[in-house]
Amino acid sequence: MDLVTDSVTNALVFLADNLFGQVPLLIGLITLAGLLLQRKPVEDVVGGALRAAVGVVILFIGVEVFTGGLEGFQAVLADAVGAAPPAADRSLGDFLGSHGGTIALVLTLAFLAHVVLVRLFTAARYLYLTGHLMFWISTIVVAALVTAAPGAGRPTLVLCGAGVVAAYWTLQPVWMRPLMLRVMPEDRFGFAHTSSLICLLTGWAGRAFGRLEARSTEQLVLPRRLSFFKDVNVSTALVVSVLLLGAVAAAGPDTAADRAAEMDPGLSPWVWALLVGLRFAGGIAILLFGVRMFLAEIVPAFKGLSDRVIPGTRPALDAPTVFPAAPAAVMLGFVAATAVFLLLLGLFAAAGWFTLIPPMIMLFFVGGSAAVFGNAVAGWPGAVLGGALTGVVLAVGQALTWGLLAGTAPELATLADPDWYAIAWLIAGMRPLIGGAAIWAIPVVALVTTVAVLLALGRRERRTAGERTPATESEQG
Repeated sequence: MDLVTDSVTNALVFLADNLFGQVPLLIGLITLAGLLLQRKPVEDVVGGALRAAVGVVILFIGVEVFTGGLEGFQAVLADAVGAAPPAADRSLGDFLGSHGGTIALVLTLAFLAHVVLVRLFTAARYLYLTGHLMFWISTIVVAALVTAAPGAGRPTLVLCGAGVVAAYWTLQPVWMRPLMLRVMPEDRFGFAHTSSLICLLTGWAGRAFGRLEARSTEQLVLPRRLSFFKDVNVSTALVVSVLLLGAVAAAGPDTAADRAAEMDPGLSPWVWALLVGLRFAGGIAILLFGVRMFLAEIVPAFKGLSDRVIPGTRPALDAPTVFPAAPAAVMLGFVAATAVFLLLLGLFAAAGWFTLIPPMIMLFFVGGSAAVFGNAVAGWPGAVLGGALTGVVLAVGQALTWGLLAGTAPELATLADPDWYAIAWLIAGMRPLIGGAAIWAIPVVALVTTVAVLLALGRRERRTAGERTPATESEQG
């Protein structure tokens, strides 16, 4: 019996590490399956699958190019403001060392449960395919469960964690659908990213500005001498370079010099700042090219799965897939998020509350995503609002959640997206209500809520379809 259990466990861990953890392969295989189900010619099948996989690789190359600069920016900026992470007895590395296998099992079982939910309920129309976030959501859920029930064994953590994660993957693209239809009216794919709650908040709050199509970030009219800002590559390089030059000026000379030396021994920190700004813009251009390439393949290929395996489904994809809709909004959101976060960093330090760590990568992806949706609702004021709200949520969330995860993996608080905070606090908040021994209530509540929401949405869609049919028939008559 132990041999069978170990074999199943090893197989699930293998899938987690070598399929779900390798996004190019996951996307390539799904594209391959979709094209085969559509009985496309072999040249289309092979070419489409490889183009989709290569597109994801190009996307990740772009991410690596500019996130490398953001990490350097983060280090220089932290030194400039004197920010250092609070002391902790545990680290993320320790947690992954002790619970890495549990996380892999949660990820694999959660995906299987997610597929079942999507197959059974027509209202669950999106299959969650953001591979790296599948890992991080599983990690934050396991960390929160360990915090809520320290004595829980591995089987309990795996099954409970899988239930919570499957519920999140199923519902998150669904609650983002109304906003996604503002950005992508053709509904070709869903939004699968852990910035979703701040995007929803931005969309709701942005309505106060009214629907301002004329103020879209992509249609702003600038003076002729500032018209170069309309080129996103130029504006990105200029803005990031200015931010980096400011950070270098405020930081200690050794920190900036060390970062410059990592790029090229003898390189001036000032030149390093300019080069990182240029690399950032180049990375964004590469990322957007990769996004367009893999979307061009996976979206039509997914029709095979939608028609034959999981009827009516669409892929739910990573945040960068919406960036081409409003690249200027992405930059505006990042700048607004960074400015607000730094302001709060100074206020928190002055009040002696918490030393914030600037999470530049999260400020970019979350701030950029919120800005795209804010722009779709209210134009450039909505984009600025999305970035500002991102700065507030990431700062306050980091300060509040560090202590919650201090006994497991506190770095998850400084590396987090908004949805991570919500999940961690929802699980923690249920502990006094259900008692430590009732950890099973957490996935039960999550899955029952998911089913109830999907049934309600399904009834509403059928009722709406029924109301439209008589009207259509009478018009034809």
